[in-house]
Amino acid sequence: MVNNLASEIVPYISNFSKLRSPYGQFSILGNHDYGDYIKWDSEAKKQANLERLKQHHKELGFRLLLDENLELEKNGQKISLIGIQNWGRGFVQVGDLGKAMQGVDPNAFKILLSHDPTHWEEQVRKIDTDIHLTLSGHTHGAQFGVETEGLRWSPVQYRYLNWAGLIHQKNRYLYVNRGFGFIGFTGRLGIWPEITVITLKRKKH
Repeated sequence: MVNNLASEIVPYISNFSKLRSPYGQFSILGNHDYGDYIKWDSEAKKQANLERLKQHHKELGFRLLLDENLELEKNGQKISLIGIQNWGRGFVQVGDLGKAMQGVDPNAFKILLSHDPTHWEEQVRKIDTDIHLTLSGHTHGAQFGVETEGLRWSPVQYRYLNWAGLIHQKNRYLYVNRGFGFIGFTGRLGIWPEITVITLKRKKH
């Protein structure tokens, strides 16, 4: 949501607060949200910045999931939505998947919100209980690359095994969104901004 400071989202609160869903709006924290990339006068000020950002999530109308889960129900059918704080290989690792999964029905269809796709590689796909779909971002697709029917390349692939799109392994799926903003390089070349719509359908037996 921000690069360094909680105040960066303030000019956009009126815009993002217009987003509404019949079942609610949900969010998680990513590596930039913790204020790790600027110098603070004290740890207390850094923590205060994070608390302000959490408050901004509320002002936007988003339920910020901090290593926790909830159930979404439609016509008697339920989905367990799980949200974890940032956990990334080479980045801040504060998310606690075990805590986030507490109370989740093992037989439920489970969707995990986890910012960094390396969390899926390192932890999610290795646990006994299937998390059927993990939604991530973080890589930006490096904001640079080529995606055609015959060629898919970005320099980000040399750091991330799963850097964009849908990945399927056994009974688990990962979707990595390419994002719609930027960091560093103020533009995009070949990796276009993305808002993803995913339709879930019951498998026919």
